[in-house]
Amino acid sequence: MKANVIDLSGNKVGEVELPPVFDEEYRPDLIKRAVLSAQANRLQPYGPHFYAGMNTSARSWGPGHGVSRVPRVLNGRRAAGIPMARGGRRSHAPQPEADRSEKINIKERRKAIRSAIAATACTELVSARGHRFARELPVVANDALESMAKTSEIKNFLVAAGLWNDVERAKQGRNIRAGRGKMRGRKYKGRKSLLIVAGQDQGLGRAARNLPGVDFVTVDGLNAELLAPGTVAGRLTVWTESSLQRLAEKNSQGTR
Repeated sequence: MKANVIDLSGNKVGEVELPPVFDEEYRPDLIKRAVLSAQANRLQPYGPHFYAGMNTSARSWGPGHGVSRVPRVLNGRRAAGIPMARGGRRSHAPQPEADRSEKINIKERRKAIRSAIAATACTELVSARGHRFARELPVVANDALESMAKTSEIKNFLVAAGLWNDVERAKQGRNIRAGRGKMRGRKYKGRKSLLIVAGQDQGLGRAARNLPGVDFVTVDGLNAELLAPGTVAGRLTVWTESSLQRLAEKNSQGTR
């Protein structure tokens, strides 16, 4: 299986043989497991203070007073220190020592990544994710792309390659989050655009991070979540020639 190689002007300059990983079987079940496992394993432990809601002078009056035997604050009648009281403790608070990680077998995770890589070359899957593009997949650029250091240069390349409409789609899809998260540093929600995969970072990652929804990664950092955001495979991806060479090497070594 071969793919066309384009230059920075979007013109075809040659062909390249795709690694065997692009012939991998499509396994959405494994991709979903790998993404959910990655998300669960980076959760930060959280929970209230051990004595939250219990710092009170409340004591029960005991029997014989004609009232319920709930803890009541000293010199008063107000209940405290119990879940049903105002300002009392929570009934089932989250426990910081809880194990929220999810295990996935190494072979399953590697197969999920290979399957997600192969999905980037499937036009039907990429279109089903909502990506907008006007070029044959997979998109392979020559290594001159890796030396770009300005966001404007990347924009010109994407326009020439027929991929800029997808970045515009991600920019227009930025919305204010519904709920309490607006107060916790995550006010906006944005859409995912294309993924740029390079053999090594020569400044391209810093230049690409300003584009809405665009992610950059080297081959060694590929994972299922980058290739299939939201557990849905088929992300619009731009590969460089050296990244495909590195991918073939890793595939022959049996890693990833």
